[in-house]
Amino acid sequence: MVAATPIARESGQRQLLGINLYPGGHAPLFMGHHGQMHTQRQGGSTVPDIPAHTHRRVSSFRSRRAALTEAQQEAWDRLWPRIGMLARPTESGDKEHGEPLDTEAWFSRTAPLVLEIGCGTGTSTLAMAAAEPDIDVIAVEVYRRGLAQLLCAIDREAISNIRLIRGDGIDVLEHLVRPGSLTGVRMFFPDPWPKSRHHKRRLFQPPTVALITGRLRPGGVLHVATDHRGYAEQIAVVGNAEPGLRPARPGEPLAISTERPATKYESKARHAGDAVNEFLWVKQP
Repeated sequence: MVAATPIARESGQRQLLGINLYPGGHAPLFMGHHGQMHTQRQGGSTVPDIPAHTHRRVSSFRSRRAALTEAQQEAWDRLWPRIGMLARPTESGDKEHGEPLDTEAWFSRTAPLVLEIGCGTGTSTLAMAAAEPDIDVIAVEVYRRGLAQLLCAIDREAISNIRLIRGDGIDVLEHLVRPGSLTGVRMFFPDPWPKSRHHKRRLFQPPTVALITGRLRPGGVLHVATDHRGYAEQIAVVGNAEPGLRPARPGEPLAISTERPATKYESKARHAGDAVNEFLWVKQP
């Protein structure tokens, strides 16, 4: 099993990172002679050290409420009916889903499609969409305040290639995205749920990665970033255990850009001395 090549960000630069994420007591990650990361158990076998996922769905996000400012509410009322929808409609007037999304109709064009799961306030979403105007981006977030902030930024910057979905990313993948339709999936700084008893709530689990893989087209890219050491270990193991994915090779041309701005959370992590690890996989033909 070959591991994805992690990437570190130091002073705004991206470089290959040779690290040992072994925290003690678990299967270590180590760098092989070819510069790629593996997970190894006693006896030399290379296998994932992640427990089997149960069929019971567990929420990967915390409950949070926050009122919108007057400007945010105005932008929401004006723009949401056109460029936003709920993953599971619960509010009057929101679009309902039954069949997968007709993204060509929603964006009024045909273009490669990227899904960002957990866009937060949209710092990366906005910058990356602006840098790639020929790619359409669907940003998914459960928190209305974050989506409202992104709506205001979209309006201010006149960005036309972003659409928003409020809800659980798994619901979106299962019900709204067609198999083989995505050119990329981005997951930046998903909640690490650091306590052991909460690890089952982590979004990056084998069934989720299998679902993502099925929605990617051949050559599509899965791009993940985390600043949590333990979660980075899990991400590496789970991603590399998915047979439909392979690690992106250093310098390999990819279907989407992987250059993203540093978020405020990433800046806090760097200030605290935490490494930011990024992983890139490509969908197998």
